[in-house]
Amino acid sequence: MTMISSLIRFGRRQLHTIVSKEIIKPSSPTPSHLKTYNLSLLDQMSVNTFMPMVTFYPNTGIDRSSHDKTLDLKNSLSQTLTKYYPFAGRHAKVAPACVDCNDEGAEFLEASVDRTLSDFLQNSQHEDLDQFFPHGLVNDKSNRGDHDLESDKVTPLAVQVNHFECGGVAVAVSLSHKIADACSLATLINDWAKMTRFCSGVEKHESPINPLFISLEYMNINYEGLSLERSNDCVTRSFMFPNSKINDLKLKVKTMTAESGNPITNPTRVEVLNWLLYKCAVKAAMKNNTSGSFKPTGVSHLTNIRGKMIEPLPENSMGNLFMIGDIVTNNESEMKPETFIGEFKMKKMQFQSLPNIATTFGLISQMCSKPALEEHQRKLSVSYICTSLCRYPAYEIDFGWGKPVKVAIAGDLRKNSFIMMDSPNGDGIEAFVCLRKQDMEIIQSDPELLAFL
Repeated sequence: MTMISSLIRFGRRQLHTIVSKEIIKPSSPTPSHLKTYNLSLLDQMSVNTFMPMVTFYPNTGIDRSSHDKTLDLKNSLSQTLTKYYPFAGRHAKVAPACVDCNDEGAEFLEASVDRTLSDFLQNSQHEDLDQFFPHGLVNDKSNRGDHDLESDKVTPLAVQVNHFECGGVAVAVSLSHKIADACSLATLINDWAKMTRFCSGVEKHESPINPLFISLEYMNINYEGLSLERSNDCVTRSFMFPNSKINDLKLKVKTMTAESGNPITNPTRVEVLNWLLYKCAVKAAMKNNTSGSFKPTGVSHLTNIRGKMIEPLPENSMGNLFMIGDIVTNNESEMKPETFIGEFKMKKMQFQSLPNIATTFGLISQMCSKPALEEHQRKLSVSYICTSLCRYPAYEIDFGWGKPVKVAIAGDLRKNSFIMMDSPNGDGIEAFVCLRKQDMEIIQSDPELLAFL
């Protein structure tokens, strides 16, 4: 392995050094009949970006050196990629319709961090997470490094293992959104962790790894994918909502909706937090608008449909398997909880009425005309985007060093977006919120929001 001289600056100090880089290929070749993996229409419509998840582990005192841990991770990743063969292939940079499952492998980088894990977690901002990812693969495709500029192909999977000076580890994984969604990413990392426990001898019996890659007919809509607006004027911050406060918020919603005559008796955690964050974000934006008036907007909520359909798919189904529910608010009265959450519930009921994935893909094919795609893009451009990763097994990812003390989605998210996931101790929800800097300044001191933190 060759020492690479690239240094990433943290603040004003040289903190982070890439010490090695290599390609990890599947331990067994992909069978000839699986050499081409066709992308679904949802895959082709998805944004051309990367999903970045990082998991942090303290030094538990287990007698394995950083070198041994890294070898275990490489060996187990090679065996895992045999099952996740499309992730070891290559797809086109522009408007891909399939993956060439050529076993060229995933990128694997190793880095040293001149800092303790506890110091980083206590004294860092969200943007500091970016350093843990290979080539800056934290969001947009334009962030790829020089190594990829001469190729017209994308390496879908890249991993970086970061060793803190205290012996703690951060495992960062970036996966192309063109071939998978966040549920797929969480399943992949969990399966890789299971294989690592077996390869390192922590577990004597190998756990089954059986991701489901759905066989699809080749279809090419020649579309680069929906785009998400990003801006240098945006910032991402984390808000932690304990379950006790969320229960208070649920009670508030029940009371408000009962008084309106349209009671909502069973609001979920995600529904009430979506409403609260949206309401506070819009209020902040209004204060910063020159007119100070309400502008029609809405929320586009991404919903995992695997378990929602009448004939559900297993959670280990790979690909982009989500639908977008658009909630439009034309005036301030439509932001009341009975209206907003009522519309939210109706959208979810529509997804639950879908018979199966074949019918769903059939409906999506009707949205692939140029006018339909342009209208969908227009809605996304003026909406806040909300995604819930709650109930995903992110905090179950155990490579043999115990469960993570922190899991995070890195990068500057899309402007005006919320990502929710379970808190580290399972006693609440952590929301990653991306807003304009001037809006964030207001929302961070909003008493209505602060009351539930």
